[in-house]
Amino acid sequence: AAGPTFGPCKMLDYELEVGCIIGDGNRLGQPLSIAQARDAIAGLCLVNDWSARDVQKWEYQPLGPFLAKNFATSVSPFVVTMEALEPFRCAAAERPAGDPKPLEYLTDAADQASGGFDITLEVLLQTAEMEKRGMGPHRISRSKAFKEMYWTFAQMVTHHTSNGCNLQPGDLLASGTVSGRGADERGCLLELTWDGLDPTTGKPKPRKPIQLPSGETRTFLQDGDTVIFKGYCERDGYRRIGFGECRGRIVN
Repeated sequence: AAGPTFGPCKMLDYELEVGCIIGDGNRLGQPLSIAQARDAIAGLCLVNDWSARDVQKWEYQPLGPFLAKNFATSVSPFVVTMEALEPFRCAAAERPAGDPKPLEYLTDAADQASGGFDITLEVLLQTAEMEKRGMGPHRISRSKAFKEMYWTFAQMVTHHTSNGCNLQPGDLLASGTVSGRGADERGCLLELTWDGLDPTTGKPKPRKPIQLPSGETRTFLQDGDTVIFKGYCERDGYRRIGFGECRGRIVN
C-alpha cells in the first residue's frame, strides 16, 4: 500500500513464551532483592503473546507495541509450582564475551548458579483443512532454549520492582519469545519463515513459508488455524513434569 490502511490483521503470529506467576507480592515503594524475588514467584506456565506483525511494524516506532499485542494473551491451564520445578533448575546462561555485566542490584551468585530452568518447549499447528481431513496437529518447532534466556525470572521481578512498583498475587510476567539457535527452534512464525539477507542487496530475502503435511503452507496464521504450545521438564531419576497445553484457535 502507498500509505497506512485500517482493517483486520493480515500477518497474525504467535509468540512462544514462559510466564511466571507472582505468589507473594511487595508493597508499593518496596523493591525486591533477587533473593526476595525468587521467593515471590509461585510457579511457571506457558504463554502465547499473540502478535499482529503488520500492525506492530507500523506502530512500534516511536510508540512501541500497542494494538499489535493488546487483543489477546493465552496461558496454559495450570501453574507448575516452584517446588515441583526445583529438580529442573540449572545455571543461568553465560553472557557473550563483551556484553556488559548486569548492575549490582541484578547480580546474585545463587541466582546465577540456579536461576535457569531446563524446559523443553514445542509448538504445533493444525489448520482447518487438516482438521477436516482427520490430520492431527503438526509440530513446527521444538526447543530447549529456555535455559539460555538472557535474564532469569528473579532478575525480571527485581528490575520490575526496582522503582517501587508493587506486584500482587496472581500477577503474570512473561519471558519474551523463546527461540533457539536452530532453524526449527524458533519461537514465532516471524523467525521461522525468515530466510536471511540477500548478499547482493543486503535486504531481507522473501519469507520462506513452512510446509505442512496437508500440502498447505503458512507464512503467518490464517482463520481456522489452531496453535498449541506444549512444555515439559524431564531428568533421570525424576518424574516428568508437564505444563499442559496452551491452545488457541483463530476465528474471524
